Amino acid sequence: MPRMLDVSQDVRAEIGDDEADRLLVGDDTPGSYDCTSCRTPGDSDQERTSTVLFIGDETAVLAFAHATCIPSQVVKVAEDQLQGAVRSITGSEQQNTEGRMPEQAVLGITSGLVLIEDDVRPALVVEPTGPVARPGTDGSGGDEFLQLLLEQGFRPAPDLNRLPEVLPGWSVLLAVGQLHAVLQPGSGGGNPVAWWQAHQPLQVTDGWRAAVNKSQTVLVFAAPAGTIGQQPREDLLRDALEKAAVNGVLVAASMPLAGT
Repeated sequence: MPRMLDVSQDVRAEIGDDEADRLLVGDDTPGSYDCTSCRTPGDSDQERTSTVLFIGDETAVLAFAHATCIPSQVVKVAEDQLQGAVRSITGSEQQNTEGRMPEQAVLGITSGLVLIEDDVRPALVVEPTGPVARPGTDGSGGDEFLQLLLEQGFRPAPDLNRLPEVLPGWSVLLAVGQLHAVLQPGSGGGNPVAWWQAHQPLQVTDGWRAAVNKSQTVLVFAAPAGTIGQQPREDLLRDALEKAAVNGVLVAASMPLAGT
């Protein structure tokens, strides 16, 4: 029985048509898997699943994710980082033999609606697949994902009942009702650049699109790996966000809508 698998053109180009076709008919695809983004179980027989190919200088690792978490894509990493990336996507031990944390992580983004100040607000929840090291370091300083975001202007979100402040220069790009990117200011005041970009545009629900068209603003929440996860319902997403807020591991910003 064919499985509900998405194989992007970039992934197909790397693994070849024969292997891609075998995946699509289910020959080489595990029915169940742990999502590379949220690390919760997935089932390619029951739900749309993305293929995510991690490529080093000499080796490659094929992983799977809920299509609602991240699209099918190729992620290039240095060969010496691939071991850490493999650990982060499999959810196994988070340290390598030298005690260092994985240096490669993929940002997963989930869309949802959150009730704040008596109004339903469109939100994006950003959660990496593993610990994020400061660029240029070996990761021995621990997970610096939240600190890096605070340095870029995000603010702690201890109370989910208050709207986060607008982050100047940042925006969320929506085109033809699909999510394309989160944009940040370019260096030296240049054109905005993608902080996160979908390899393939992500579908959003009609309710989310209606809410963002009304407010022209998107609330962007971010938390460390393993904090929020892939929640099947928006009430459970709200509960996970509130727990992260209480624990002091949630940051947020409001961003204007770019596009339509």
